[in-house]
Amino acid sequence: MRWNKAMKLLAMVVALSAAGAAVAQTTPDYPAKPVTLVVPYAAGGATDVIARILGQQLGEIWKQPVVVTNRPGAGTVLGAGQVAKAAGDGYTLYMTTAAHTISASLYKSLPYDPYKDFAPINLASVVPLVLVTASTLPAKDLQAVLAMARAQPGMTYASPGNGSPQHLAGALLKSKAGLELTHVPYKGDAPMLTDLMSGQVQMAFVTLSSALPHIKTGKLRPIALAHDKRSQVLPDVPTFAQAGMSGFQAATWFGLFTPASVAPALKQKLAQDVAQVVARPDVAARLAEMGGEATNAGPKEFAAFIEAEGKRWAEAVRLSGARVE
Repeated sequence: MRWNKAMKLLAMVVALSAAGAAVAQTTPDYPAKPVTLVVPYAAGGATDVIARILGQQLGEIWKQPVVVTNRPGAGTVLGAGQVAKAAGDGYTLYMTTAAHTISASLYKSLPYDPYKDFAPINLASVVPLVLVTASTLPAKDLQAVLAMARAQPGMTYASPGNGSPQHLAGALLKSKAGLELTHVPYKGDAPMLTDLMSGQVQMAFVTLSSALPHIKTGKLRPIALAHDKRSQVLPDVPTFAQAGMSGFQAATWFGLFTPASVAPALKQKLAQDVAQVVARPDVAARLAEMGGEATNAGPKEFAAFIEAEGKRWAEAVRLSGARVE
């Protein structure tokens, strides 16, 4: 009996040692060459900026360069499609936004599965959307804006494009408040903000990172934050709930993925290294300056977040009627 127990114990030790050795062998000298970080947006935008911040500091940890590659086009489909086909060897990473989960409902068909073809690594930051108007608009708070919209059916709200989080947030507001709003899509934030500040369009949901500079100069008036709590960078701006409209939240986010075929041990290493970078005070401070919260959620938490996001944005897509063939 004792002999059998001893043999079982020995077998267990050998098995655990073998498993540990297998994990160690999976990432013995990763990375041994430069790592590509794909961003599905043009250079200079918030996603690109955050990707370069993380890439630089990961490169210092890994002693290998992290090369940010911008792959804009078709929303985020071109960049995501490139990553979905890549090997899960850790040498292709993907930094994207809420558009990743929106695409699952927005597009009639995709060359990849936004959920099954990607492994979530780290939800670095969540950036709430803020409802803003031109400073010349008479309405100065949410209830006044809603009253004005009801009195003037067809009031315009702008967005940086059909199917964007900003467009869908406007569609949610239109539905939940029973408004007749006219959507005016633009090709990006820059032209949208130009027309908004000049009064060509009357309101818009804008990411805090894009809105902050213009709020500080007084060219845009912040009305309400589509979040569950106030922002440290806009402490005087109420949430929608505080302004009298409960249950209204909309945000974009910045998260890191790898192809789904990544080995568990490598996935764990990536998650640990990225979390170490996001937790650094200077990185958290930079994210805060851009209007975001350094969420720093790992793979399991990020996966749960994505599932909930998918359901929330599916409702918004349905209400908006947006569809891309």
